Amino acid sequence: MTRLTVTHEHGTAVGVAVGDVEIARYVYGEDIPAFEAPKPYLHPIRTLTGGLVSAYRPHDHRWHKGLQMTWSHVSGQNFWGGNTYVHGHGYTPKDNVGSMRHDAFGLIELTGAELTLSEELTWVASTGDEWASERRTLRFHGVEPERGTWMLDVWTELTTVRDEPLVLGSPTTAGRHNAGYTGWFWRGPRDFIGGEIIAADGGGGPETMGTAKSPWLAYTGKHDEVDGGATVLAFAGTTSRGRITWFVRNDPFPGLNPSPAFHEEIVLPPGESIVLAHRFVVADRIWTRAEIEAFAAEHVS
Repeated sequence: MTRLTVTHEHGTAVGVAVGDVEIARYVYGEDIPAFEAPKPYLHPIRTLTGGLVSAYRPHDHRWHKGLQMTWSHVSGQNFWGGNTYVHGHGYTPKDNVGSMRHDAFGLIELTGAELTLSEELTWVASTGDEWASERRTLRFHGVEPERGTWMLDVWTELTTVRDEPLVLGSPTTAGRHNAGYTGWFWRGPRDFIGGEIIAADGGGGPETMGTAKSPWLAYTGKHDEVDGGATVLAFAGTTSRGRITWFVRNDPFPGLNPSPAFHEEIVLPPGESIVLAHRFVVADRIWTRAEIEAFAAEHVS
């Protein structure tokens, strides 16, 4: 059994390692500029052999930070960061950028080859008002050195705490074509630009953007500085509302996101919730389609 080791810098971050490689760092207490919508994130994310597969504050989108839970259009608030898309005007600076406040860890449980983090958060609007509560679970597991893989399961329950419905949308629901990013979003490193996008049933490529057919999506890229490359495989998982639709691109930056509100808004009445569950797999080399499909077949029921 391959064991995980954990370091906890209280109030700042939790690091997860296999041997001498920190495969992921969950940062929940960083002092982040308000314009970037402060929130917890996972970065750096690495393969078992140390290859970097995440980006942090790239110059084109400073609010992109590895893998993070996001939402760009929430009843007029922006919990994603940066400018807000306004139809007919494009991305516009507005005083509407909120934040996600870490309140507490309910559980940090390490059982040899598996780590589970459960967390409580509050979504705070730019006005300072609390709009939603979130329960979040991160499960690090599935380390297979012979295969070069490890897995992360993410689970989120978002519940409204105000007296009005929350309208959860995206730039696409606001009028922008093929920009329906919502929910858990992965930003890859700059050396992964132009990487290959592979979907089920022979599909793939940038044209996968905005489609909902594939139960999984893989992105492969080559590393700078060191030889070889890596594969990030995302399973669409489930949503209790809406429909999982893929946001993915390999130019002008690498990004991957199973979005529950790509084409249509989700309305949460007061006190009600949306639950999301996804799986991300990190492999320490570029997999062929056959290898991806074989792995996916083991994990798609």
